[in-house]
Amino acid sequence: MTQTATIAVVGDRSDGVRSHVRIPMLFERLAERDGLELDAYWIPTDAAGDLTGFDAVWLVPGSPYRSEAGAVETVRAARENGIPFLGTCAGFQHALLEFARNVCGLGGIGHAENAPDAEERLIVPLACSLVGHEGAVHITPDTLAARVLGAARSVERYHCSYGLDARHLDTLAANGVVFSGFDDDGDARIAELPEHPFFLATLFQPELAGDGTRPHPIVRAFALAAVEHAKLSVHSGH
Repeated sequence: MTQTATIAVVGDRSDGVRSHVRIPMLFERLAERDGLELDAYWIPTDAAGDLTGFDAVWLVPGSPYRSEAGAVETVRAARENGIPFLGTCAGFQHALLEFARNVCGLGGIGHAENAPDAEERLIVPLACSLVGHEGAVHITPDTLAARVLGAARSVERYHCSYGLDARHLDTLAANGVVFSGFDDDGDARIAELPEHPFFLATLFQPELAGDGTRPHPIVRAFALAAVEHAKLSVHSGH
């Protein structure tokens, strides 16, 4: 019998956000193509945080979120409880924000979109907006990203205007974040936590790859991790 995985899709759903329209289609394709039973629930950021009963969480694009705190708490819950996590675009930004605040001790650090006057900012406007752009991503060998993508280089689609302030990269890395993908200029585009069962965040949007009929390898790997978590939960009696 196929194990059904329940996935929390966290974001403020809008038909005007392309990824929000595409993601349910991708879950349907994964069911058809790979036989993966995925039961997805949309959770707005102002109702997010508690992930009890979920096998995975996808923090999706669509910033500014209605609740930065809800988005950050969602990341913390997934990180601390070993729940498979995928963050794309704003999800990448808020995954790093959560880690900086709760692991690196940078409690007051902000996101320029949410708090433009913050004294210290982790997420800042990109020098060149990536809204509607495609670009090369160079993958670090022997990482989760490398295993999932199976390539040293990938061309990915973006729709964002904010990214990591590179001055904080070393602090995040020293505390356990592995940056496993960089653009041509050396700016971080993929982050992961190797001690976690599955924790991957990308500034690009894998859900927008192609025409939606063939889910991106990152989306498929996330779905497989969700199903694996569901199986383990059943065997452990949770």
